[in-house]
Amino acid sequence: MPQFHHASLENGLQVIAELDTTVQSVAFGFFVRAGSRDETDEVSGVSHFLEHMAFKGTEKFSAEDVNRVFDEVGAQYNAATGEESTMFYSAILPEYLPQTFELQSSVLFPSLRETDFDMEKQVILEEIGMYDDQPSFVAYEHSMRRFFAGHPLGRSVLGTRESVGGLTSAQMRDYHTANYRAGNITLAVAGRTDWQTVLELARQHCSHWPAGDSPRTKRPPQPVASREWIVKDSVQLEQVMELAAAPNGADPLRYAAELLTVIVGDDSSSRLYWDLVDPGHAEVAEISYNDYEDAGTYLTYLSCEAELVRENRERIRAIYETLNRDGITADELELARNKVSTRIVLRGERPMGRLSSLGGNWLTRREYRSVADDLAILRGITLDDMHRLIEQWPLGQTATVGVGSLTEE
Repeated sequence: MPQFHHASLENGLQVIAELDTTVQSVAFGFFVRAGSRDETDEVSGVSHFLEHMAFKGTEKFSAEDVNRVFDEVGAQYNAATGEESTMFYSAILPEYLPQTFELQSSVLFPSLRETDFDMEKQVILEEIGMYDDQPSFVAYEHSMRRFFAGHPLGRSVLGTRESVGGLTSAQMRDYHTANYRAGNITLAVAGRTDWQTVLELARQHCSHWPAGDSPRTKRPPQPVASREWIVKDSVQLEQVMELAAAPNGADPLRYAAELLTVIVGDDSSSRLYWDLVDPGHAEVAEISYNDYEDAGTYLTYLSCEAELVRENRERIRAIYETLNRDGITADELELARNKVSTRIVLRGERPMGRLSSLGGNWLTRREYRSVADDLAILRGITLDDMHRLIEQWPLGQTATVGVGSLTEE
């Protein structure tokens, strides 16, 4: 049975582990509480840019060393940047944990050489261009910008051509110094190793990291209803994203919100699926729930022929109005509960699958939940909970952005 452990180093680094001797691999990651919401408009995109620079070498390891060592031990490794955090992770066989840990912990403090910075800036600009050619991504970015207008969560993770193009290495160093402090980072480990080894590795390679953390101002957004249609004639199907307010990441109703979006907009056997996708009205009609520290969103995604957008949005509106008025059934709740429970168990059977929720929960809520805890929470959600959620956080279409051939709906 997995065992949970927790310790804090003197510099404030949080170390947590869910160790399990019945599995054959170990995964670990550093979760940095720094993302696009912690930037300013002037340096928008610096968190993601910095994530790239982590793999360009450190004082001890060259860029070639970084790739070579990871490959030599057969590591599955990568990093990811979001609105509220940046994650660096590896999954390996247990015997390679020491050398992989030394390398992975090192890349959080890269050299940030000027030549590497200039070269990687071009890579980032090309990446921005690549995503600009993806209509669903453009719709998502613009819908976030509209829904979170005036709020830091509306800032793009990638940044803009202007902000990244104008970014200097000195500005990146300042951002790194302000945010990459031990008290702002959680080390999470899942899988086959022992707690003493984890502590020894953390003390050996992380105890010299600067102490302190980075305060984050939190305030709920004030979304205003809006619509925008962005013309891209080359797009085959119109891509529409719609955001509405939902419980934030600290709200106990967030579990019910997850179940509600499965009932309404899962990719199979949901209300949107049976009314729009199965009859052939749309290629995609889904809704998902996303939570942040001070906000939450229902994200509706519609992909269909341009001439069907208006009537499909009407179908979605009718589904939401019916649900907001009449609620859900006990059968729907049970089906969603089974779906989500299965996904949690399947994901949790691999250390790499456990890592994200393990580190994310601790970074944002200082909370540990085992797979059994998650399943117990799901089992405890009642119809009354679901109807209380719908009353407080009804489904809606507050901020709408379409990308395709339409100039207006």
